[in-house]
Amino acid sequence: MSTNGTHDEAANGSAEPVVPLQINGKDVKTNNTFDVVDPSSGKVIWKSSASSEENTLNAIAAAHAAFPAWSRTKPAKRRDVFLKAAEILARRGKELTEYMIKETGATEVYAGGFNIPMSVEMLKDVAGRIITISGTLPVCSEEGKNAILYKEPYGVVLGIAPWNAPYLLGFRAVAYALAAGNTTILKASELSPRCYWAIGSVFKEAGLPDGCLNVLAHRTQDAAEMTALLIEHPAIKKINFTGSSVIGKIIAATAGKNLKPCLMELGGKASAIVLPDANLEKAANACALGAFFNSGQICMSTERIIVHSSIATAFSTHLKTAISHLFPSSGPAPILITPVGVKKNHTLVFQAVYRGAKILSGDIDAKEDSETRMRPIVVDEVSKEMDLYYTESFGPSVSLFVVESEDEAVTLANDTEYGLSAAVFTENLVTGLRVAKQIESGAVHINGMTIHDEPNLPHGGVKMSGWGRFNGDAGLEEFLKIKTVTWTDG
Repeated sequence: MSTNGTHDEAANGSAEPVVPLQINGKDVKTNNTFDVVDPSSGKVIWKSSASSEENTLNAIAAAHAAFPAWSRTKPAKRRDVFLKAAEILARRGKELTEYMIKETGATEVYAGGFNIPMSVEMLKDVAGRIITISGTLPVCSEEGKNAILYKEPYGVVLGIAPWNAPYLLGFRAVAYALAAGNTTILKASELSPRCYWAIGSVFKEAGLPDGCLNVLAHRTQDAAEMTALLIEHPAIKKINFTGSSVIGKIIAATAGKNLKPCLMELGGKASAIVLPDANLEKAANACALGAFFNSGQICMSTERIIVHSSIATAFSTHLKTAISHLFPSSGPAPILITPVGVKKNHTLVFQAVYRGAKILSGDIDAKEDSETRMRPIVVDEVSKEMDLYYTESFGPSVSLFVVESEDEAVTLANDTEYGLSAAVFTENLVTGLRVAKQIESGAVHINGMTIHDEPNLPHGGVKMSGWGRFNGDAGLEEFLKIKTVTWTDG
């Protein structure tokens, strides 16, 4: 065991070359490691410890042992830990921003201007809700019979979060569970392990008792084995997963075989509908940012822009202008986490063009400085015969569709297996609400981009985008179970 890798070293520019695991309040380095690569350069920036079966079992044992004491803590104590964590996260914001930029290729705006402050607000919001957790006293039908409904934590909760918003999604994976009195294991993305180490470090500094949060990372080739070991262990009582629908199916199936509840926030194919009375300039800016923020690597990213024919030409002009302002050709091309994402988007667009689609904006033949860079592409005249129509691109490509009616727009927006987020642009709130109610999605944003997440609004999807909700009171309720106790008057 080691206590290296502290934030003091990082702040001085000498981040420890091997990212440790965190087990029972201690930094643990392992003999097995894996490389962590900077997507912008393709160079190894540091190594990460790789969890073994022994490390994993030790983390589970630590969380299990810590549960009795943590579950009995008073709400005020838990609240104070969360408020202190928020304070520490804000203070260490620059340090954590640098980790995220190096490990994920994120921009300063996305890492330090979005992920960090949103995470701080989430911790504060959760802190304020802890005191509200309470049971109820229902009235029984039988005279002299009484009942009380207790809300109790599950036990050890496994949180699995991705690399694309490591702080926002990583803190979320454990914050609501911890606030409800559970203890946790946070399984880090192997692409951003230092970001996840930092989450554990913040909570440790805030006074979270040892064992309440354990952070594990593993090699890519060990993912299936380590994940199954965690989910199938009897001490793990609930799982939450944020990631792709493909992996979500595997995790949900494993949880189902072991009769364990899980919260799933998965992929998306978000549509933005632009109606005839919309403010075209504002809609175009929201669609451009919603499609290409963080290189399109957000589950809520706009993948389809659906425009009424009467405004299609004018909107297209506004969209191209918005893209040129937000993502100018004079600047460096956006970075994707790995070359795989670039190849996927190129393949989707090339196939669509080969089958008759047109490029409205961008250059699919553009050559960039590295194989992890790609500039925004807008594809017109996409049809169902093209993979781009149904496949989540999770990158800087978006499809533009022209429709003749509101009903056609809604039908197209719903013609997907996903249902996480959507947007509607109109100057008429009644129209916006009418359309929003018809869209099969966990959230619909009127006159705002499809990317929208804040701590007090329940967040989650329908269909293949998952089930359950993070955030707000719903987020706390996800990690509480109800126990019914009755008694008869003497």
